[in-house]
Amino acid sequence: MAPKILCLLIVLFLPVSSFAFSFQFHGFNQSDLTLEGDSKIVKPKGTLELTKRVNNIFGHAFYNKHIKIIEKTNAPSPQPKVSSFSTCFVFSIVSPSSGLGGFGLAFTVAPKTHFPEAEGGHFLGLFNSSNDMNASNHILVVEFDTVNGYKGNVDTKGNHVGVNLNGMSSNVTQPAAYEKGTNEDFNMEDADAVCAWIEYDGETEIFNVTIAPLGELKPSKPLISKVIDIKSVMRENMYFGFSASTGQRKASSHYILGWSFAVNGVAPPLNVSLLPKPPPKEKGSSSSPWFKVVVGILSASTFILLCLLLLVTLYKRYMRFETLEDWEMDCPHRFSYRDLHIATKGFIDSQLIGVGGFGSVYKGVLPSTGTEVAVKKIMRSPMNGMREFAAEIESLGRLRHKNLVNLQGWCKHKNDLLLVYDYIPNGSLDSLLLNKTFALDWDQRFNILKGVAAGLLYLHEEWEKVVIHRDVKSSNILIDGDFNAHLGDFGLARLYSHDQVSHTTSVVGTIGYIAPELTRTGKASTSSDVYAFGVLLLEVVAGRRPVHSSGQFLLLDWVLENCQLGQILEVVDPKLGSVYDEEQVELVLKLGLLCTQHKADYRPSMKQLTRYLNFDDPLPGISESRHSASQSSPTSFCFLEGMSTGLIASSQSVSSFGRSTMSIETGI
Repeated sequence: MAPKILCLLIVLFLPVSSFAFSFQFHGFNQSDLTLEGDSKIVKPKGTLELTKRVNNIFGHAFYNKHIKIIEKTNAPSPQPKVSSFSTCFVFSIVSPSSGLGGFGLAFTVAPKTHFPEAEGGHFLGLFNSSNDMNASNHILVVEFDTVNGYKGNVDTKGNHVGVNLNGMSSNVTQPAAYEKGTNEDFNMEDADAVCAWIEYDGETEIFNVTIAPLGELKPSKPLISKVIDIKSVMRENMYFGFSASTGQRKASSHYILGWSFAVNGVAPPLNVSLLPKPPPKEKGSSSSPWFKVVVGILSASTFILLCLLLLVTLYKRYMRFETLEDWEMDCPHRFSYRDLHIATKGFIDSQLIGVGGFGSVYKGVLPSTGTEVAVKKIMRSPMNGMREFAAEIESLGRLRHKNLVNLQGWCKHKNDLLLVYDYIPNGSLDSLLLNKTFALDWDQRFNILKGVAAGLLYLHEEWEKVVIHRDVKSSNILIDGDFNAHLGDFGLARLYSHDQVSHTTSVVGTIGYIAPELTRTGKASTSSDVYAFGVLLLEVVAGRRPVHSSGQFLLLDWVLENCQLGQILEVVDPKLGSVYDEEQVELVLKLGLLCTQHKADYRPSMKQLTRYLNFDDPLPGISESRHSASQSSPTSFCFLEGMSTGLIASSQSVSSFGRSTMSIETGI
């Protein structure tokens, strides 16, 4: 009986039989690895690339099965014991030929393979500033680092090996070196490849780390040999692998060429001839003294030339701005031609969104902000190109109203004159009115007319100066995504103080919108803008151009004729059907006729028109007599026979021009 009891006690106090496990990889084409981050297997050689030389990345590679690393005894007070393990691997670090690389790689033992909160740089893709050195990490790190400066203000060249528990503060660290008769320092970044051996004895808790350039025999003396208690870090099952990272300004490529590993045994040796060849290093500059002298001279010469070029560029730039004209000095939003050229893809036809009397308009995207813009490229001529360009900047550049197109800036480059506006997606009003597949409903049309009226009221009476637009027409009214109107194209605009009278003496505008008095006196006024707005009112209701391209149809005469016949609603755009407010439509048509009276004095102001459109004031009474050029009543509608006589005569004489812009200089 006694021998049996003795045998039982012996069994109870013996440790459980040790678990043995090993693997060996010469290259990783057929390996069982879990890859995360930027790590990958480079085909066809099978090199494991943890990171390439790109800033702020990291990569992980772990053996894809966890390995049991904790042994438990059957003693009355069981104490966990960490199994012995050993590993051998070959790595290569490729850094820039000049400057610092970073940040190194690490042999890693961890309870998991995924570290979503980890940071690069000094944290090697394993920790972050919040959890660094946290006991709950349970991570053992053997780092092969190339940058010093962890928790310091300045990063310097590192080249050291360290053993860390749960963070990046090393329990023990040594500069990279190996035993070859004497202790030989070597730079891990300069070596083609480095072979590393890591061995842990579970009985004595001695941790050994040995390194040597690939091709050298394993040194007899380890670089690091120290008793390190890793029990608190280990869990029963752990993952073994590698991690590497780059930083914000420092980046190296990190590679593993082969790996062997064993638990409770010696890692199988690696056969160097079976490993992938180390990646080529970047060639640095020659160390020849003469070469350094030549490089120094060339560098100094290049620096001097660059300084001279910078001075010349600055001189030209400032000299050019010193000679800017007065109107340019008041317009600070000047774009570079290069940015506008890039924004419009070189002003290609596919970006063209409109062509007007003074140039073409292109859609663009500003490279600096990604903002969509419309770029108007003015066709410059000796007589009017520069003048129209300056007029539009001077007038529109300081105007701000929700119903005016916003001018963002301008550019003058050689013979190119460019204006940059907000991009308005729905295009011009005339394109919507004449669109055969889309029809503006009446509410949208009425809202657009009220918006244009508000914009003109601002120009005529509410801004610091009086602005005469001189080219109010449907093609110069842009419609945004909410179908609000924005009056644009101020190339013909003129400014004068509220107490002055316009002295403009050139007949400009578009056939069909030109007030009769302009053909006689050439003097534009707010009343001539009102006349053009009146034609616009009729155009929006009828959905027809003011003058047909054949010259045989005049919208104003047609509306007058139907008004006289008592059937004014017959002119309503057929695309509206019967879905419209008759009171509003009749109001708009009668306001259109009121605005287009022959005598400028009979026309209402934009303030009066705005009140009429908002039904704030009743419409003036209507006379049943026909308009005549000599009639004195300013409130007669149906309608002065000679109301459009001057316009009709001028329109018929140039009817072949259709909607072309007319500009006739009459002199003073």
